[in-house]
Amino acid sequence: MTVIVRELRPDARADLEAFARVRHLAMPYVLTTPESLVHSLTHTHPDARYRALAAVADGEVIGTAQVHLSHESPEPGQGDVNVYVHPGHTRRGAGTALVRAAEEHLAAHGGRRLHSWVLDEPGNRAFAELRGYRASRSAHFFRLDLAVRTLPPLQDPPPGVELRRGSDFAADPRPLFALDAETSADEPSDVDFELTDYEAWLEETWRHPLFDAGLTTVAVVDGRPAAFTAARTDGATRYVTAMTGTARAYRGRGLAKLAKNDSLHRARTAGYTEALTGNDTDNGPMLAVNEWLGYERCATEVRYVRELGAAR
Repeated sequence: MTVIVRELRPDARADLEAFARVRHLAMPYVLTTPESLVHSLTHTHPDARYRALAAVADGEVIGTAQVHLSHESPEPGQGDVNVYVHPGHTRRGAGTALVRAAEEHLAAHGGRRLHSWVLDEPGNRAFAELRGYRASRSAHFFRLDLAVRTLPPLQDPPPGVELRRGSDFAADPRPLFALDAETSADEPSDVDFELTDYEAWLEETWRHPLFDAGLTTVAVVDGRPAAFTAARTDGATRYVTAMTGTARAYRGRGLAKLAKNDSLHRARTAGYTEALTGNDTDNGPMLAVNEWLGYERCATEVRYVRELGAAR
């Protein structure tokens, strides 16, 4: 059996569907659809050198990789390699072939330090370490059964605070871009990055096919967006928190909790039955919010790093 690696193309519907299926089986805590893959392939900033790679054996897609440079980082040469193999087709060389192709692609475009999220399971961690990657920080995935669990009651916003929908900003999303840029810069990370390109944010985030502006909640204080929770959905049953954050001047007032609870209540009313989210293990405030909301931890992943050129 020979495993080949080929680039995913936006016009290859069968590969797109197979890629999304493998990603769901290997990483069910993140939404991936053919439409979201097409969007990434066609709208990711050119400087990211984004590629989606499929490992194919006997005509079947059995492994996937999404690869890009962190072009928003002030430190050049940062890259991401995230590889997921069909659980029924491990140990067939797909992961090895994908990592090799991904590293070659990023190295050809100036990648020097590569980062990879790896599920915290012995086989996955051993695979990464065998290829010269070393463990750094970690993050948890959480799940909430909206069909069964009781959410905390909705709370009235404090004086001067208004809860609005993301769709209320459709005519001018720039204030949400500014809030996203500020809060993202303070997220725990081993790569510094700066959101400065509004047009790129519109293409990659605001116009993303999974982004649900109607279920996104924004806490507005004195006319200024102060906190938000951004929702992504599959249009059927699954709801994912893409980002929750509060502007520095408004932290410690419970606004993120207020916004996230509001969004979850509206998601359940809209018919969504499964809510997913993820948090860095060092992000204590958001871990506390998710515990209060009733989320249960379902998986952990570890961030691995490799310096290209270093001995394996």
